[in-house]
Amino acid sequence: MSNGYAPARGTESPGQSRPAPSDPVRNPSGAPAPVLTKRAFVLIIMTLLVPGSAQIVAGNRRLGRAALRVTVVLWALALLAVLLLFVSRSTLINILTGPVPSFLLVLGLALLALGWAALFLNTLRLIRPGLLTPRIRPAVVLALVLAMILSSGSLGYAAYLLNVSRDAIGSIFSGSGPTLEPSDGRYNFLMMGGDAGADRTGRRPDSLSVISVDAKTGGTAIISVPRNLQNAQFSAESPMRKVYPDGYNCGDECLINAINTEVTNEHQDLYPGVADPGAQATLEAVSGTLGIKVQAYVLVDMDGFSKLIDAMGGIRIKAGGWVPISGPVVDEANGIHGMPDGWIPAGDQTLDGFHALWYGRSREFVDDYARIQRQQCVQQAMLKQLDPATLLTKFEDIAKAGTKVVESNISSGQLGSFVDLAMKAKGQNVSRLTIGPPDFDAAFSTTPDFDVIHARVAKLLAGTSAGAADDSAAKPGTAAGPPSPAAPAGAAPAAPAPAAPAAAGAAPAVKPSSSDFTPVTTTPDGQPITEEMLNQFKRNGDEQSIRDLVATNGECAPL
Repeated sequence: MSNGYAPARGTESPGQSRPAPSDPVRNPSGAPAPVLTKRAFVLIIMTLLVPGSAQIVAGNRRLGRAALRVTVVLWALALLAVLLLFVSRSTLINILTGPVPSFLLVLGLALLALGWAALFLNTLRLIRPGLLTPRIRPAVVLALVLAMILSSGSLGYAAYLLNVSRDAIGSIFSGSGPTLEPSDGRYNFLMMGGDAGADRTGRRPDSLSVISVDAKTGGTAIISVPRNLQNAQFSAESPMRKVYPDGYNCGDECLINAINTEVTNEHQDLYPGVADPGAQATLEAVSGTLGIKVQAYVLVDMDGFSKLIDAMGGIRIKAGGWVPISGPVVDEANGIHGMPDGWIPAGDQTLDGFHALWYGRSREFVDDYARIQRQQCVQQAMLKQLDPATLLTKFEDIAKAGTKVVESNISSGQLGSFVDLAMKAKGQNVSRLTIGPPDFDAAFSTTPDFDVIHARVAKLLAGTSAGAADDSAAKPGTAAGPPSPAAPAGAAPAAPAPAAPAAAGAAPAVKPSSSDFTPVTTTPDGQPITEEMLNQFKRNGDEQSIRDLVATNGECAPL
């Protein structure tokens, strides 16, 4: 007689042994309710922890053995990944970011997710919910669904996130390119904040910083170049030396940030096969100006920041002074704007993308150096506040926004090495130099002495290489400043607040870069500053009073 479960003799499926009538694991019919309940939950746990084990003990052994072999192989690969993490982290990162390996990994994760889900469905058949008491059935089904989401769902989501990230990496970084080698033991990356617009051809990089990293120790220095630097020198191998052999010296219009647009519009023929001639020419100008070899660039589109910050859910900052959202230009020659479209108040603020963009872009009533500080503060706030929870829950929006923000000539094949280098740099003190206040007189950028610049840069980098691991080499309040987190492509740590300008070549006098400042929210006589007050000064033509009240708007700290 058949007991309602065991197949008739000779009809067993391949790999399926005929259960003994007294075996409650393979033959649950007639078993007591507590045994059936325990059996159901044990089979679910076995499938969750050791996929295939439930089939071996209660179902198709051939299927179970195949699944168990896959499980063992995956455990071995996981152990290998952990070993690579400690032995050769860059190799592991290259596997995860490489176009072919990452595609195979996405495909493998998707197949594993489907396979694991199939095992859970098979486990549900083995449980035979019809034999359970009506009170227990929903709990067992719910437990199985939760286990399936935890396991198969997690693998599927991981495959999805990896696919999104590989698309973003493919959009930002070049798929192939020459391998970058250290120059004098350092990698030098040019970070450009590009100010794009519908009325412009190409981008105008209004923020220029070189991130110089020691190839062995990760010791890092940041060198900021003001957008209004004149007579920039092109490196010896630059094609633009044929056009400007004595430097970019065509007058007041030849600021270093104009090189990108001029080359894009007029000299693309000098850069055959180069994806972004303007960016490459700017890189060569910064190299020649600083007297170092800059190997790669990362260009961050300032307009794209709006989408990226909105994707993050906004950023939180402490603003030192009121910042205008400038209205239309009414006097192009003198750079005079009409009535502001709004104001960002001093104090603790949560900025959406639009306001964060204006906070970093506005320079009305102050100079470029205040704007540079605010841009760096916004970038630092993004780094600080992009926590794992935000990244996981908004990963797709952030990745899509990132493809509109960042452009680079760094090869994706070398990305792992540079991420590994960034991890070495994390937590180390960062030395800083600005080719302008506070390290040079404000007029220095108009008539720069390049021998002095080269000497100061060489001294900075030599000190960084020699003292990268010496915690006492740079303390808060010095030119090296406090530790800064490793930055993603296009982001720069905040620079120290400017002090009184120093003479060219003199030791810099730098205030600590910290949140130890009091936002200016009142006038000197204690009256609260309001938007209406500032607008009334503007209507009266009293812009000097506005300048006095917003003079501290370069002070900023991420919250």
